Amino acid sequence: MNNKCTKYEALFTFSDEKTLREHIKTCDDCRREQEKMDAVSELIKEVRPHYLQHKKTAAKLKIACAVFAMCLSATTLGVINLNTDISDTIRYGTTLTAEDLGFPVDSYGFVMVE
Repeated sequence: MNNKCTKYEALFTFSDEKTLREHIKTCDDCRREQEKMDAVSELIKEVRPHYLQHKKTAAKLKIACAVFAMCLSATTLGVINLNTDISDTIRYGTTLTAEDLGFPVDSYGFVMVE
């Protein structure tokens, strides 16, 4: 029965590059693990420019959305500030009082109860 070498993870994580390379030269199991890691590393290097381009595009989109929101809010507040009819309606509202609804009220505006 052939025992598989389990030193690769410990050497990869905790030892220096020189010790790992020396062990890989003598151990077939660890050499296969290193080949898998090298293949994954090559894939990551291949995909990296596309990933960074996607991040740049996403950042530009976020900036564009923020600028649009600021322009929209500035325009809305500008229109409300300059047009006094709109600002008074928003500020004071058009609520109906008890007197407008037809209830008998006293001189303070409270509903009279007999």
